[in-house]
Amino acid sequence: MTIISNDIGRAVEILNNEDVVAIPTETVYGLAGNIYSDKAIRKIFEVKQRPLFNPLIVHLHSIEQLDEIASEFPIKAQLLADAFWPGSLTLILKKKSNIPDVITAGKDTVAVRIPNHPITLKLLKELSFPLAAPSANPFNRISPTNSLHVESYFKNSIKMVLEGGECKNGLESTIIGFENNEPVLYRLGAIAIEEIENVIGKIKVKNKKEKAPDAPGMLAKHYAPKTKTYLVNDIKKFIKSNGDKTIGVVSFTENMNASNIKHVEILSKSGDLKEAASKLYSALHTLDDLNLDMIVAQRFPDVGLGKSINDRLERATK
Repeated sequence: MTIISNDIGRAVEILNNEDVVAIPTETVYGLAGNIYSDKAIRKIFEVKQRPLFNPLIVHLHSIEQLDEIASEFPIKAQLLADAFWPGSLTLILKKKSNIPDVITAGKDTVAVRIPNHPITLKLLKELSFPLAAPSANPFNRISPTNSLHVESYFKNSIKMVLEGGECKNGLESTIIGFENNEPVLYRLGAIAIEEIENVIGKIKVKNKKEKAPDAPGMLAKHYAPKTKTYLVNDIKKFIKSNGDKTIGVVSFTENMNASNIKHVEILSKSGDLKEAASKLYSALHTLDDLNLDMIVAQRFPDVGLGKSINDRLERATK
C-alpha cells in the first residue's frame, strides 16, 4: 500500500534501499530513484511502463554536484543555469562515463536540473547520490500535480509519496540541449521560450521526435487523459456540433453554457497564462474522472506559456 507522508527520513531510507519514492517538485511530482542503482532505475521504468528508449532527468541539490554528472558545461548552459536554477529548466549536457546508460537511453548526454522545491532539495541534500525522476504517472497519462494524483496511479506499486502540496508551476521543465554548441529547445515547458531567449538569444526548436528522442516529452502522444480529448480553434462550434455527447471543457478565461456541457474548468479568469499553466493538469485530472464522452479545450494564445499549454494539449489529443 502506498503511503502519503512528509517524513523525509522515511523517504531517505526507502531510496537508500534501492527502491523508489514519488517526490514533489515545482513542476510536477516525480518518481525518483538512485541514479547509480540499476534495481531502482529499472523499477521506475517498470512501474511507469515507460519504454527504455526514453531518457530520464537527473535531479541535483546544487550546481556543485554537476561535476560528477556532466563532462562539459557550455557557456550558454552556464548562463541559463545562473538565470533559472533552482527551477524548471533541464539542461542536456555531455555525460561523464559513470552515468549509467539506462538513465540516458544509451546516449552520450544526460538531462539534469536542480528542482525548486524546499522539501525535495532537503531530501537531495540528505542523500549521497542524485535522483533520476521522470513524472510520477503511467507512460502517456496526465502528469500529477498533487500527491493524491500519484497515489491514485500507483496504489500498491510504490511505498511512498513524499507530500509537498500542489505543484506551483504545474507543467514539466523546459528542456534545452546543445548541438554544435548551439542551444536547441527539445521540450516546451514551465519556462517560456521568450524567457530563455532573453538570456541567450534566439534558439532552434526541435521538440518532436518519435524514435530515439533526445529528451523526455518529445513523443507525439503524451500527457493524455483516458477520455477522448480535442483541441479546437472554435470551441462553441465544436460543442454545438456534438450535441449528443456529454462534454467537459478546458477554458482559458470564460464560462460556457450548453445542455451537453457537464463541467467547465476555467484556468484563469484574469487571463494569466502562468496561472493557467499551473492549473492545466489538475483540470484534466478532474475532467477525466467525470465519465464524460469527451474533453474539449480551446487553443490558447500562442505566446509565452500559451505555447507550452498548446503543446501539452496537442499531445493529449493524439
